Amino acid sequence: MANDRLTVALLSEVFPDDASRGRLPAALAAARASGAELVVLPELPLHPWSPASPRAHVEDAEPPQGPRHRLLEAVAREAGVALLGGVIVDDDGVRRNRALLFARDGSLLTSYDKVHLPHEEGFWERAHYEPGDVAPAPVWVDGFALGVQLCSDLNRPELGHALAAAGALAVVGPRATEAATWPRWRLVLQATALTASCYVLSVTRPRPEQGVPLGGPSFAVGPDGTVLLESTETLSLVTLERAAVQQARRGYPGYLGFRPEVYSAAWKEAARAMAIEAAAAAEETVDEAAPAAPSSTQPLEVWRE
Repeated sequence: MANDRLTVALLSEVFPDDASRGRLPAALAAARASGAELVVLPELPLHPWSPASPRAHVEDAEPPQGPRHRLLEAVAREAGVALLGGVIVDDDGVRRNRALLFARDGSLLTSYDKVHLPHEEGFWERAHYEPGDVAPAPVWVDGFALGVQLCSDLNRPELGHALAAAGALAVVGPRATEAATWPRWRLVLQATALTASCYVLSVTRPRPEQGVPLGGPSFAVGPDGTVLLESTETLSLVTLERAAVQQARRGYPGYLGFRPEVYSAAWKEAARAMAIEAAAAAEETVDEAAPAAPSSTQPLEVWRE
């Protein structure tokens, strides 16, 4: 049954060790008491920010349905609230940054592997996990259709537009970003909401970690591009309304609709051109001074302490 409203809590806090994880149930209970039906945590909320270093450690990851997964499942069920979190999963030797969305009864609604991985100072993510290769699909939280993205995915709006075209009323994206880069993120998120005619929500890791100046606001923008929330408070709430999406899609540019068959043809041509370019580049001399990015044919180097 479709619901016309959904109240979402953006919880800007991380719980990377046993001591801090003990505070998670109370934080979710407080969000639920404030009226939240869905709580969104930052990117990899049960981990320290391990991509601060280019060295990956075996203990950073867990198998599917591992202990962090089970903890998120349990606290969602205990608080009676839907929960979006995530973990680094090692699935038969392949590591991914995986978002996990749980229903209020603790059942897993969907998972999504981060597609776009940065590789630069403070964000050596390609040294820690492989990029996902499956497009997200809308999922229903209490009858309200959402799409999940992760951090850098939000800076490539194509999948957000595809989610909206497939019926998502909102795109929700945990992130780990630097406070200084927030103006650029804000512009992209606002433009995506306006052009896709859907809500866009995001919450970040709240403070510097391991020398990386993480931080910035929680953010929610409406389907007409109006900023609804921009706050550095630990807990921020916003209520999403189906009627607002419907109204935006009757106005400009919402009523223009989507042309997936045209976009598909354009992207097929782009993929062909990129494959040709990549093949040509492979024949050139590799600059050994540049950091090598792991690929599906180059296993990640994981350190055991």
